[in-house]
Amino acid sequence: MPPSSPSSGAPSSDAAAPATIRRALQRTARRLAEAGIADPMVDAELLVGHVLEMSRGAVQAAVVRGDALAPERARALDELVARRAAREPLQHITGVAPFRHLELRVGPGVFVPRPETEIVAQIAIDALAAAASPAPVAVDLGTGSGAIALALATEVPHSRVYAAENSPEAFPWTTENFERVGSANAHLAFADLAHAFPELDGTVSVVVSNPPYVPDDAIPRDPEVRLHDPKAALYGGPDGLDVVRQVSRTALRLAHPGGTVVIEHGEWQGADIRALLTADGWRAAATHPDLTMRDRATTALRP
Repeated sequence: MPPSSPSSGAPSSDAAAPATIRRALQRTARRLAEAGIADPMVDAELLVGHVLEMSRGAVQAAVVRGDALAPERARALDELVARRAAREPLQHITGVAPFRHLELRVGPGVFVPRPETEIVAQIAIDALAAAASPAPVAVDLGTGSGAIALALATEVPHSRVYAAENSPEAFPWTTENFERVGSANAHLAFADLAHAFPELDGTVSVVVSNPPYVPDDAIPRDPEVRLHDPKAALYGGPDGLDVVRQVSRTALRLAHPGGTVVIEHGEWQGADIRALLTADGWRAAATHPDLTMRDRATTALRP
């Protein structure tokens, strides 16, 4: 007699096998890829790590070992994967965003720091570290999560760093991050760009800002940005430069002669920002690329 075939109602070997982290990762990555996530395996590893309270490297090691996944953890993962597949930002789900050596708390109401901003921070860090002062001063205008300011404070520990944020929704996140990092040389104020830190006028070595710079009619393509980032942190007027103009004026007030302004912007805006800064009286305006070779930041010196 020929061997009997399995009945149509019998579970597959995959379904019958104990749940493992490897299978959970594979299933999660497939679901995220179908949802249009750009790096589905990276997000899958980070979601599994969040559920298991593991680093991404520890998750990868668990896969190699063939570790099992407890049913309650699998159910928790499924809930998070559904949220990510609906294009809720990964950082809102995990509650944290990496930035340089920092891990920042983020969520609804605050702009999620991006990897490309790390090069902007590096430019500001280099300028601050090179300042001819035993305790140079930096100001971060519109600090959001506090990413740039806290990078400056922790990586240039002999500096004094002041950060301003004026969003009631973002400010609790900023405050939490300043408290978590705990840098004694980092100072936070709830203040708008135009009037921030008048007591520092003419004393600042570096003024840095990642302002809203998306033109009002340029709707971001990614749902994570379009639906979840605060509009006040994205849109900068008809040409995207309304807040940049204010940053330039405030930075002129704050900076001492020879001080540097560093402004993040879109890849198409470098020439316009150089012209804007030059017209305001700044000197040596220059635009710098990020690691993908897209124009990302423009700097200038106060005469």
